[in-house]
Amino acid sequence: MSGANVREMQKQLKRLGFYSGKIDGIYGPETYISVKNFQESYGLESDGIIGLRTLECIFEIYEEASYQPSQAPTGEIAILIDISERKLYILTDGEIYKKYPVAVGKWETPTPIGNWKITQKAIWGKGFGSRWMRINVPWGIYGIHGTNKPWSIGSFASAGCIRMLNKHVEEVYGWVKVGTPVVIVGGPYGTFTSGRKTLVRGDKGSDVLEVQKRLKGLGFYQGNLDGIFGRGMEKAVKYFQESRNLKVDGQVTARVYDELGIILFE
Repeated sequence: MSGANVREMQKQLKRLGFYSGKIDGIYGPETYISVKNFQESYGLESDGIIGLRTLECIFEIYEEASYQPSQAPTGEIAILIDISERKLYILTDGEIYKKYPVAVGKWETPTPIGNWKITQKAIWGKGFGSRWMRINVPWGIYGIHGTNKPWSIGSFASAGCIRMLNKHVEEVYGWVKVGTPVVIVGGPYGTFTSGRKTLVRGDKGSDVLEVQKRLKGLGFYQGNLDGIFGRGMEKAVKYFQESRNLKVDGQVTARVYDELGIILFE
């Protein structure tokens, strides 16, 4: 095949990082391979045929935000990120104004669930991602940023940050300011993205933070609510285990979760 439709697909696949050949409108071997690689990456049937589902997927990932408002919202801006949907929503006065596809953290390096805010903005070089907006997660460096791996958008691919296409993050960057609220929700078990895994000293994350909150509410933990499993939290867990006649080892096990009333629901 050849023509304007093939040329448009080549443009989209090139923007997504799957096609590096000429935009010539000819469905040759290189275009065929790029389509197969795209399909495989997004869990589609890898047959090299640009059918309806492949077309929908390409345009959903790259062009979704382009068919929505492009002018800056006028109300109070906030950001909502849904991990399950891999979507970032711009809210204005509490209403959805625009949405973008994003990549989020992998299973072993989850994006932190919770209520945060933008604490830093920076312009980066194109090699890594054109914009950076840090959020105030206390146990590590996390943020919303562009990417030089556009094919990862729409997947669970990062070390916990939220990746956007550079075109999209540049638009959002111009709208938000330091202090803008960022709410991150979703995942199969919410705060406990990886389930009720055993927590030990040295662990960090949203699950650690939730356990700290429970222990503090019961009067066992007096430290900072920072999501970092340090010496003080270990002592608090031991005191709690002793009070419940559990094995005193300072680890947050299934029995400890049960006693804290932490039960997972999908």
